[in-house]
Amino acid sequence: MVGSSTSFAVPKAQQNPNPSGGPRVAVLLPLPLAGAYDYRTPEGLTPAPGDFVTVPLGQRMMTGVVWDRSCSSEDLAEERLKPIAIVHDAIAMREPVRRLVDWIAAYTLSPPGAVLRMAMGPSDALDPEEGRAGFAAAPDLPLPDVKDRRLTATRRRVLDVFGGTEALPAALLAQEAGCTAGVIRAMADAGLLVERRLPARPPRPVPDWRLPFPRFSDDQADAAAVIVEAVRARRYETILLDGVTGSGKTEVYFKAIAAALEAGRQVLVLLPEIALGAQWHRRFEQQFGAPAAAWHSDLRPAERRGVWRDVGEGRAMVVVGARSALFLPFTDLGLIVVDEEHDASFKQEEGVIYHARDMAVVRASLEAVPIVLASATPSLESLVNAERGRYRRLVLPARHGGAELPKVTLVDLRDDKPERQRFVAPSLVEALKQTLGAGEQAMLFLNRRGYAPLTLCRTCGHRMQCPNCTAWLVEHRFMGRLICHHCGHAARMPDICPACEDKHSFAPCGPGVERLAEEMTERFPDARIAVMASDTLIGPQAVADLVARVQEHEIDLLIGTQIMAKGHHFPMLTLVGVIDGDLGLGGGDLRAGERTFQMLHQVAGRAGRAERPGRVLLQTFDPGHPVMTALAAHDRDRFLALEADERRSRRMPPFGRLAALIISAPDADQADQTAAALARAAPHLKGVDVLGPAPAPLAVLRGRHRRRFLVKTDRQVNIQAVLRQWLAGVRTSTAVRIQVDVDPYSFL
Repeated sequence: MVGSSTSFAVPKAQQNPNPSGGPRVAVLLPLPLAGAYDYRTPEGLTPAPGDFVTVPLGQRMMTGVVWDRSCSSEDLAEERLKPIAIVHDAIAMREPVRRLVDWIAAYTLSPPGAVLRMAMGPSDALDPEEGRAGFAAAPDLPLPDVKDRRLTATRRRVLDVFGGTEALPAALLAQEAGCTAGVIRAMADAGLLVERRLPARPPRPVPDWRLPFPRFSDDQADAAAVIVEAVRARRYETILLDGVTGSGKTEVYFKAIAAALEAGRQVLVLLPEIALGAQWHRRFEQQFGAPAAAWHSDLRPAERRGVWRDVGEGRAMVVVGARSALFLPFTDLGLIVVDEEHDASFKQEEGVIYHARDMAVVRASLEAVPIVLASATPSLESLVNAERGRYRRLVLPARHGGAELPKVTLVDLRDDKPERQRFVAPSLVEALKQTLGAGEQAMLFLNRRGYAPLTLCRTCGHRMQCPNCTAWLVEHRFMGRLICHHCGHAARMPDICPACEDKHSFAPCGPGVERLAEEMTERFPDARIAVMASDTLIGPQAVADLVARVQEHEIDLLIGTQIMAKGHHFPMLTLVGVIDGDLGLGGGDLRAGERTFQMLHQVAGRAGRAERPGRVLLQTFDPGHPVMTALAAHDRDRFLALEADERRSRRMPPFGRLAALIISAPDADQADQTAAALARAAPHLKGVDVLGPAPAPLAVLRGRHRRRFLVKTDRQVNIQAVLRQWLAGVRTSTAVRIQVDVDPYSFL
């Protein structure tokens, strides 16, 4: 990121010519500091709020942003202020983004500089861009003459490529003409081509909003009209687009994107996982005739730099990305879309802890633009906001094109038991035989990566545990490793038990997707089987390739985790089997039931999305659980009403406020001492309950010992003010970290 420890050379044209300088300005640096600090302005330059500047900090130079206010002491003498070294001639950070940084910092109790770091873009985004080398046909070039030895067949092909184009990059010219770069250079030396400087980045294709849309249902047309009207009116409004799987939600908000493009304004679309991006991009390009710009962690540095600049210059009109795309420097934003708004992946758990969906609503408010939250299983928070009138709810109650919702059958594993060392019930095995025999496709869902979640010694019962975390090592047989899914520790499977020294005594316990694939291969040796999990598919392109193979019916049986549960359309997929429907319902997670319902509802929605009817077999040990009965009856609203009543009775979100404090230290005693000090200073206020301290469920994570408080308050309580005052009264060792998570989603 800009402003790490990198030193910057000072261009002579931008150096501060006069150390005495002008008035003071506040500069926020991307560091965990209390706020912006004052610097002297270079004489002759007037940096405005939002300008990127490079300033001295100790013995190094750092890049930051001119801010609206400072935390420096007003008594600090002018002569003690250090001068700004460079005012960058680059994209400025607009006021809505600066206000978003301040808002997130205040809400999450994070240093503003730590939030700024996420909004500053790639480290080289502010460097001057050099144009690319290109070539054009020489002016007044004589007509090709066979007798002219300079014009060989290859050279004529090069000249034929131009066709009125002014200039082309050398590599593209050589590729189009089927020749080498040496031919291009020789033609330039011979005067047949002249060198031209091209823009540093090629122009982006512009999505065409005028292309025809598919025929909408009445519900789709009504919903699209509401959103389009908000886009054209340029007003802030949060719209919850609530539609069953396959109801055409994407096409509805595509219509709103078209309205924004018609007005010449930019659009941001947030997806919870980059794995969903490939199919989304195909659908977008089919509708608009040009690709959207992508923003995610798998982009190469040059691609990230290009997208960041294109967004800031208004050249990238539609951007689809992961949660960090929220901070891109849009110049004229007209619409924000959060697809799969319920997804927990929008919550960032490291560094600055924030929920991208909620912060997207804040940015939409600051930009005065509409925002669409789309989901087949909206979060309880969003539904309650709609009931309270804060959000506008649009409902798509039926699948598009008359497709039926799949029939969901609960498989009671207490009666319909799998064979020993097998994990698929006989009724599901029979359904798979029928489906594959009919030439249709099936999917088996198990949200467990690897081969087995636990490995133990048959002789002494020793369990293979991560040395850095209170977690079991997961066997990944495809990779031949035991891996911790929390810290990434990996080790070879030992030949000898470290506890009893018995040889070859380890046994896998329970299934992962790899073990399930092994079972299915034994049962259906002629079936084409593939595994879809985040550790078997590296990067969005690998996911896109597998999805394409499924759509082309090169795969008969797809086995996978949650990566395959959302957003994919497989016309020939008619059977979905859920191997462990109860997984995720245990533990002390506030949203365990809601999250399990959402996940399984999304998985079930993959079946029967075209003209072929679908069915879902859901294996469970508790068919009477409210989640299971709601899934079988397609009665989402009744389940959510029960969930809401339960949360309301306990004053839990969204009917109360919640925050977590996680104390971590390299030594258990240090963690306990800090937790005890915080307990003594805990607030005793009306409407505020402090629970803890207690060991976190993951009591050791990455070698650090962890203790946890939960703070529960009434909705009207300013929980940030309570936390800020509480933490200010306790001094801690530098080795101890206190992490604040307002509105926690993870309780580990």
